[in-house]
Amino acid sequence: MANTPLLVPSVIAKEALMQLKNALVFGKLAHRQYKKEFAKVGDTVTIRKPVKFVTVDGATRQNQDVEEGSTSIKIDQRKHVSWNFNTQDLTLSIEDYSERYVKPAMITLAQTVDTYGAALYRKIWNVVGTPGTTPANYAAAGAVAQRMTEMAVPKQDRRAVLTSEAFHKIAGTLTTLNMPQQAADAWATGEIGNLAGLNTHESVNLRSHTVGTKAGTPLVNGAGQVSLYRDVMKTGVQTLSTKGWTASSAGVLREGDVFTIGGVFAVNPVPGEGGTGKTVLPYLQQFVVRSVANADASGNATLTISPAIIVSGPYQTVSAAPADSAPIGIVGAANQVFPQNLCFHKNALAMVTVPLEMPDSVNWKAQESAEGLSIRLVKDYDINNDVEIVRADILFGWEAIYPDLAVRLAG
Repeated sequence: MANTPLLVPSVIAKEALMQLKNALVFGKLAHRQYKKEFAKVGDTVTIRKPVKFVTVDGATRQNQDVEEGSTSIKIDQRKHVSWNFNTQDLTLSIEDYSERYVKPAMITLAQTVDTYGAALYRKIWNVVGTPGTTPANYAAAGAVAQRMTEMAVPKQDRRAVLTSEAFHKIAGTLTTLNMPQQAADAWATGEIGNLAGLNTHESVNLRSHTVGTKAGTPLVNGAGQVSLYRDVMKTGVQTLSTKGWTASSAGVLREGDVFTIGGVFAVNPVPGEGGTGKTVLPYLQQFVVRSVANADASGNATLTISPAIIVSGPYQTVSAAPADSAPIGIVGAANQVFPQNLCFHKNALAMVTVPLEMPDSVNWKAQESAEGLSIRLVKDYDINNDVEIVRADILFGWEAIYPDLAVRLAG
């Protein structure tokens, strides 16, 4: 009788890559086409942003400066899972070996990778919905779609990732909309399909946000706090001086907090009639805090915010500069905790995985890469415990490369 052949590393690695891809949610939905630019841990790649122009009236040509912004992705996360097994286990079929070892390991790894993608909510400033109220109907998805359209987000490749509670509440209303097949698919697969133009998914890895203390009555401290695009085109952030906080208060705002400024309205990114200015929208522009803010002994606090306040030109972000003592309104109650459902165009978020170096001293090893994902498997013998050990490693990085193409749906 012939011996049952041992499973070879390339077979297991191919199975691991497939299981990893199947278990990812954010990782499957994000942009994954930058891996060729990376080589090792700590690498940073700069991505050019599209150049914008305005149209000009009349026959006389008016030259416009080309201002090319950028953003960066850094490969800074190295994660692995590892397991012990007996040599006899390598004689299992790949299906049995996968079910026993590979699939559980890849689910764990995928959830870890996804949590880093979900954490990018802290860089997204557009928020719809009511903190503390779970989205529960088509109107919630419709509010996201409306905001995306007003922000000129392309209609193709829009995605939504919802908490389990929001996902199933919305799915439960689909039957009343005469959408029984979509409801059935949601319950069976964790995917609703196209809802209000959003390819909608469920994830347990979404983050919750804790609002700052909001201590005091915050106001803008000084007029004329605006930016020129050329000064912020590589960072997308600026500082804003504020006052009126409770003196010496820590954490008045936290990273990821969203606020508005009285009299500073949002604008449609596409030029309006005449092509020289942006259409002012009927709601205040939202800004996101990029690092924790503390008040000094006088109640002043300097906020680092996105987007930068730009009042004219092709990169205009707001209707007008904030006035001195303009009131600041913060989304959510003080210290409130609420889930961050994420809705985004494919190009808003990027994940990069790249191959790791292969160890020369190990014979049983394999690395598989496909569709922007890469995983490495290595096996060695533990002489102290008389067991074989396999470890699966992934090297990756996440970035919100176009946060203006994303919307948070408060839960």
